[in-house]
Amino acid sequence: MTIHYRAHPWHGIDPGNEHPSVVTAFIEIVPSDTVKYEIDKESGYLKIDRPQKYSNMIPTLYGFIPRTYCAESVAAYAALKSGKKITKGDGDPLDICVLSERNVTHGDILLQAVPIGGFRMLDGGEADDKIIAVMKGDEFYRQWHDVSNCPPSYIDRLKHYFLTYKHLPSEQNACEITHVYGREEAHEVIRRSMLDYKHHFGDISSFKTGKIATPIAAVK
Repeated sequence: MTIHYRAHPWHGIDPGNEHPSVVTAFIEIVPSDTVKYEIDKESGYLKIDRPQKYSNMIPTLYGFIPRTYCAESVAAYAALKSGKKITKGDGDPLDICVLSERNVTHGDILLQAVPIGGFRMLDGGEADDKIIAVMKGDEFYRQWHDVSNCPPSYIDRLKHYFLTYKHLPSEQNACEITHVYGREEAHEVIRRSMLDYKHHFGDISSFKTGKIATPIAAVK
């Protein structure tokens, strides 16, 4: 008898056949969360990273795109577009913020998202892009096809969160957003993050979703 297991959200979930136009997103935290959850890279379960330090809360659903990795190719693109010296990514899967009209009450879920843009963010000098997307089929946000459709106040709210959620006002901020970019650049970042994943972890698409999808030794 074949023993089935929970698929690892990073390695065992397919990012979708329509990527980069439509991607599967694994959601870790939602706006109502008062602690920051993130994936435990070894087990694939959500863990508590830390309580939210300050009064600001994530404005959108937040997680990552499976089988992506921010490394050399993502860093090279960030360097090309920003004119800054960036030699590496942050070593995590590609982050994604997903806008939805509906209230989603908890993370640890999968959804289909349509990328419309992103932030070129540097954290300690490392590429740490944030893809901005809308939930596929959302009655309100599906009318936004590019980040240029978003009101500036909405983008400013997202920028403020990512620039302040780790630091006290008296502390030096290691995070910097060099650019807000549109859909086409977001697609390129997604493609590059998938190339980085294959370079570092290999092509594991032949593994069956629903079973252990990668050897533990490959998980960083």
